[in-house]
Amino acid sequence: MIKSKKLSKFKNLQHAFFNRKGGKSLGIFKSLNCGPGSSDNKQNILKNLQIVQRKIKTKLKKIILLKQIHSNKFHFVDKNLKLKNYNFEGDALITNKKEFPIAILTADCAPILIYDEREKMIAAIHAGWKGAFKGIIKRTLNFMIKKGCAPKNITAVIGPCISLNNYEVKKDFIKKLIKKDGKNKKFFKKIKNKDFFNLKKYVHSQLKALNIKKIDIINKDTFNPKNNFFSARRSISRNENDYGRNISVIMIN
Repeated sequence: MIKSKKLSKFKNLQHAFFNRKGGKSLGIFKSLNCGPGSSDNKQNILKNLQIVQRKIKTKLKKIILLKQIHSNKFHFVDKNLKLKNYNFEGDALITNKKEFPIAILTADCAPILIYDEREKMIAAIHAGWKGAFKGIIKRTLNFMIKKGCAPKNITAVIGPCISLNNYEVKKDFIKKLIKKDGKNKKFFKKIKNKDFFNLKKYVHSQLKALNIKKIDIINKDTFNPKNNFFSARRSISRNENDYGRNISVIMIN
């Protein structure tokens, strides 16, 4: 369980970035796999989510997740929403509800946790390259600003994700990003005649472009086995047929 120094100073907030340690799953999902979309035993996933609930001290019966689709779609959950049969699809959740944990699942993509200290509003964003490219970060934060939040009051934390050195990409990927904005060249690096992409920097630049000054970065590479995170790319390199998901959670007390 990793915490942000910047978010930890707020006493009315619970948050954490979890790696794969401390759960009930077995085999390639060992052990804190929180991804209902994986082929892991569903009871084990449920037990793992309950472990996370206890760690962040929530009274709610479940942590609110969404079916992530690498989009720019977000959902705002306020006190009027009936959660009985919720079925969110998208890549960000926003709420101003107390005791209401929202979470994102990742396995190399960047999780981003957001808090506006004045409006007491939080967001959890799943930012893979596709979502970031389509504008999930900008759309989520612009919505919060429309709701009264201000960049000067916002703290954003980029959680553990794949590092530049382990994110090899193809030429068509590079062309796509540079075609959208020539400045995107700076997020690529050639190493031994191969091309690599800096997802963390790409995401960070989008937060800065929105005038967010208070940004914390958890510098943990999910691909590196030493860090004990689930990694889609590492699983593929090992010819495993699936992979677990890391959970990142935030809640207003």
